[in-house]
Amino acid sequence: MSKALKGIKVLDLTRVLAGPYCTMILGDLGAEVIKVEAPGGSDETRGWGPPFQNGVSAYYICANRNKKSITVDLKSNEGIEIIHRLVRECDVIINNFKTGTMDRLGIGYKTLAKINPELVFCSITGFGETGPYKNIPGYDFIIQAMSGLMSITGEEHGSPQKVGVAITDVLTGLYACIGIHAALIERGHSGEGQKIDISLYDSAVSALVNIASNYLMSGKVPQLMGNLHPNIVPYQTFKTQDGEIAIAVGNDQQFTRFCKILGVQNLAIDKRFTTNSKRVENRDVLIPLLQHALQQKSTKFWQEACRENKIPCGPIQTLQSIVTDPQLAAREMFISIPHPIAGNVKLVGSPLKLSKTPISIEQYPPMPGEHTVEILKQLGYSQEHIEEYRKKQII
Repeated sequence: MSKALKGIKVLDLTRVLAGPYCTMILGDLGAEVIKVEAPGGSDETRGWGPPFQNGVSAYYICANRNKKSITVDLKSNEGIEIIHRLVRECDVIINNFKTGTMDRLGIGYKTLAKINPELVFCSITGFGETGPYKNIPGYDFIIQAMSGLMSITGEEHGSPQKVGVAITDVLTGLYACIGIHAALIERGHSGEGQKIDISLYDSAVSALVNIASNYLMSGKVPQLMGNLHPNIVPYQTFKTQDGEIAIAVGNDQQFTRFCKILGVQNLAIDKRFTTNSKRVENRDVLIPLLQHALQQKSTKFWQEACRENKIPCGPIQTLQSIVTDPQLAAREMFISIPHPIAGNVKLVGSPLKLSKTPISIEQYPPMPGEHTVEILKQLGYSQEHIEEYRKKQII
């Protein structure tokens, strides 16, 4: 079947997570992605673990499917010439080097745009290519701390906490993917590419959404609230007879139904709680009353009752739980593919469900330089050249 990005060629000079996550999505959508590393492999995630499966890192596996791999010494003139040749054939190049590195190597935007004026050039950095922080390296953990995300994550009387995954890397990868798509669409009108400057710091701050808006409007610095919602009540986790449950009552009609199934109908007509704004103001009075009612029955009981009454709720599941979730199975969100070294590997599937151009996994996460010879021959390099470059450790 046809793929949404069939015919788009991407040169991937990224490593770790934000960039590889972006290019994996492009690859899932059908783009031809060529991952570039230094000879021997330079993506740090290849060594991040355990866990490993036959020496292959689970971290590397998570963000590098549907790509080919070529190894090139970017500090050599011959290596830069290989990149220049590839750029002539590519639609997109994406990198996550520190600000200025691509220019120093001779593969900056101005240079590559002369070689291929239609090229979309995407740069991912910690803080962006402008501003006083532009030369500071950025990692997800540091960005979570600096962006304000950690200041709003954690229990009320605890200390700031990071999100359990490298969320700013994921967000940045998604923003990069959006920017690349937009630039490709614009290129269809103008015939010219452009440069995209994406930073982890910007992406993390953009993710503050309503929390940032609350502060900008009120001037009140948000505090740690655990699982409580600053603008909606009740919207949190509650203890049940045998565990915990997450409940999200999004409007006044839901609150009336919620009170009914809890057997506390009087609360729905109490003037302190009749609107969401009043419930937020009187949170400290309302929540203990709801909590007392919820502790009388099991999580399963409340889950079934809430769903029957169209009140959003859910159990707090672990990874062990979700891999057997029938909904995720129906959505093909866990898949297995063969790998020549790791054997059969399990991956998280794509959330993109396209009816005409569906996602497919056609290439396992490649080993370093696995496709170097194939790609160099396509570029016109002879076998003699390839052998010479191998001896010189250029590839």
